[in-house]
Amino acid sequence: MKKYFFVVLLALSGNLAQAQPDTLRMGLEEVVRMAQTGAPDVQIAETAVRNGFWRYQSFLADYRPQISFGATLPNLNRSIQTITLPNGSDAFIDRALMSNLANLSLEQDVALTGGSIFAQTALERIDIFETDNNPGSTSYLSTPFAIGFQQPLFQFNALKWAKEIQPLVYEEAQRAFSEDLEDVAYNAALLFFDVLVAQLNLEAAQRDKRDADTLLVISRGRFDVGRIAETELLQIELSAMNADASLAASRLDLQTSTEALRNFLGIQEAVYFEPATPGEIPVFDIDADQALSLARQNRSESVGFERKLREADREVARAKGTTGPSADINGYFALSQTANMFGDAYVDPLDQERLNIRLNVPIADWGKARSRIEIARSNQELTQLQVQQNRVNFEQEILIKVQQFSLLRNQVDLALRAYDVARRQLEITRQRYRIGKIAIADLNISIGQEASARAAYVSALRNFWLAYYDLRRLTLYDFDNQQSLKRTRE
Repeated sequence: MKKYFFVVLLALSGNLAQAQPDTLRMGLEEVVRMAQTGAPDVQIAETAVRNGFWRYQSFLADYRPQISFGATLPNLNRSIQTITLPNGSDAFIDRALMSNLANLSLEQDVALTGGSIFAQTALERIDIFETDNNPGSTSYLSTPFAIGFQQPLFQFNALKWAKEIQPLVYEEAQRAFSEDLEDVAYNAALLFFDVLVAQLNLEAAQRDKRDADTLLVISRGRFDVGRIAETELLQIELSAMNADASLAASRLDLQTSTEALRNFLGIQEAVYFEPATPGEIPVFDIDADQALSLARQNRSESVGFERKLREADREVARAKGTTGPSADINGYFALSQTANMFGDAYVDPLDQERLNIRLNVPIADWGKARSRIEIARSNQELTQLQVQQNRVNFEQEILIKVQQFSLLRNQVDLALRAYDVARRQLEITRQRYRIGKIAIADLNISIGQEASARAAYVSALRNFWLAYYDLRRLTLYDFDNQQSLKRTRE
């Protein structure tokens, strides 16, 4: 077990000449690419965008002609029923009949008016079976052609509003999918740096442990010959024990961050990551106006703002259309004929016409209609204010992120130079301590400065790349490669 653990540590610190099968050496871009192609979060995003696609297809189908075939084959009835006779009296009659009906219909909703039109053709046959009271017969009722319409007046037109809003919902879902992928990229970068920082901390802890052990051996020799006091030796022994504790904590941090990245990438088997520290940061400038323009063009929030305003307008129209006077006009025209022979049922068809107008006028509702309208208007005003403020926050966030990005680039350069100076200073300080030129307090100060400089550099590097991927998801644009990150799925 100890031998295996030692091999794992060597693999993580890059001291093996050949990578073990369960060790993945990857850079930042490779981790991001792997996450965007196979992470569980990507599968969730793809499922959501497919759901949005099919909802949109269902919406489009509502505006296309609906063709249907209906039939009742057969409808058999053999029973004793109450029949009203011509003289007005009722009698129980033994009935035995079978009817068959088939019809083909076409219906089209009209978004402009909110009504619908329809056309149909139908044929019905009735067979009356012979009984004691009836010799039996066969008759046909044909409707070669029928057309009609239904038109509401002064009412809420749901079709019209859906035609305005649903395309925005679909576009918002498409853009949200691209944002979800960039969220995956950002989170992958975040977890990548968690592993990288943990590995660098482990390597530093291992180095500090070796140096602490070396200094402890030297200090014990000096103590034996009386060159240092016991208090200084005890301080060095304490430093060695602290190095042991730091090494154990670093190993645990690396294991925890590795598991988090593995789970995020959807890797089932146990693996060890060996992340490569990003080299030179890319050299490009981000113009604030360009970033803001790209965010407006690409982000789902831009479409979402418009959608929310339209939905608020719709609710006002709904309140007005469902509370005031209303009317419905229904019209129907058909050609039909009945006969005892099938062929005769289509000879000289008779025309049928039906037209009715239904009117509903509220007389007294004690302010209910007005209240509903005012509530809708109040919600509309609230939505407008919220959208206005959200737009300001949206734009302000982009501008701040661009400014921070420029500052973070400079911080990386400064932190790297400071880290180089701290490393050289620590090396010189260690050499001077080994030859007895300085005290242990000076060495500890130098060690602390080097650790702080290292942490500051890694933190600056981490913050820069996270800011870069944050701008990518806020604008859906790759400023390094100068290309859009908008993606579509069907």
